[in-house]
This record gives sequence, structure tokens and C-alpha cells, in this order.
Amino acid sequence: MDRLVKHQLVGTSALAVVLAVAALFLSPARLIHEAMHLADHPVYMAALIVFLYLIRPLFAWPTMPLSAFVGFVLGVEYGIPVALMGALVTCLIPYRFALRAGEQGGVFGRLSDSGQRIIEVTGETRGVLAARLSPVPADPVSYGAGFADVSTRAFVVGTFVGEIPWVVVEVLAGASMRSLTLTGLSIDALPHLLALFGAMAVLVLAGPTYRHFSGRPESS
Repeated sequence: MDRLVKHQLVGTSALAVVLAVAALFLSPARLIHEAMHLADHPVYMAALIVFLYLIRPLFAWPTMPLSAFVGFVLGVEYGIPVALMGALVTCLIPYRFALRAGEQGGVFGRLSDSGQRIIEVTGETRGVLAARLSPVPADPVSYGAGFADVSTRAFVVGTFVGEIPWVVVEVLAGASMRSLTLTGLSIDALPHLLALFGAMAVLVLAGPTYRHFSGRPESS
């Protein structure tokens, strides 16, 4: 094992331990619960929302509680665009990290090579879009796109469009709630939504996957 690979493995393991320990004491639901008294102070609340979206990737929090919180505080009209932009910004952070890390070689370089082979089949924008529509957590998609050297434009477009249905559902759920609990959201239709969005992701990838395995050329 060369020195670069060893350093990458040790660094990644140490970071995982730190995040796991932090997750025991911090959760988005707990922070949101403590911050509810800021509802009467719009400037502080806006600063808090930005802060939560910026630190979310550091603790690998899901985006759902944040979108619901935005919907709870701002309502549907303002909550959807704010939560959508927040989702885009918070996903760009791990994407940029992985994009830089993939250039180092070693383990990250191997991840980059694997990701690029997948993107060659699906296409950049289509691949990111399908991954966002699927019920895969936000951060693995962002890291995967970064390691695959997906262009920033393709990542932004795929993430923005793919997050729209999720954000709309989460903001609507948050706007209809009167309280947020540590257990997160309770949506009766969630299994049906997961199946629907998963089916949409499969349809997005059906064309290029078929052409790849049938040997037909990719369409523009």
C-alpha cells in the first residue's frame, strides 16, 4: 500500500469517526427545535437557515428536515424556492470536495475512474438527474458526481431539476406541520412517493442504458 493510499484511508476513517461522534450529540431536528424561538426575528432566522445548509454536509444530515423546516417557517410560496436553492448549495459542497479529491489519485482516483465509466453510459446531466430522483441520500450522489468529474453545469442542472419534486413534497409537509419532532417527518404517502420517484429515475436511464448494451450509438 503506497503512502498516498494509506494517508487517504487514515484520513477518511478519522473523519468518519469524528462525524459519527458529532452525530450522537447534534441532529438537525434538535437544532431546529432549539431555534424555533427565532421565528419572530426574520434576520436571525434567515442567517440560521443559511448556516444550517452550509454545515449540513459536515455532519451528513439528510436534507429533508431542513426543507421541512423552511416550509414550516416560510410557508409554501417562499419556502419552495428557498429550500430548492438551499438544497443546491448544500449539495455543491461535497461535490466540489470530491472533485478536488479525485484529482489526487490513490483511492479517490480509483473512485473517479469508476464514476467516469458510469457517466459514459448515462451521460452527465442525465446521470445526476436520475440519481437525484431516486431515493438515494443527497451526499452519496454529490460525492459520486464529484469523483466522476461531472461538469459543474451538468451537476447544477441535474441537481436542481431532480430535487424539485422532493423539495416540493418536503416543504408542503413542513408547511402543514405545527411541530417538528426528533423523529423527523411523518408522511403517509412516503412509500408511494419513493416508488414513483424511483420509477422516474429508471425511466430517465432506460434510453442510454439500452443503447449501451445494444451497441447502438448515443443520441445527442
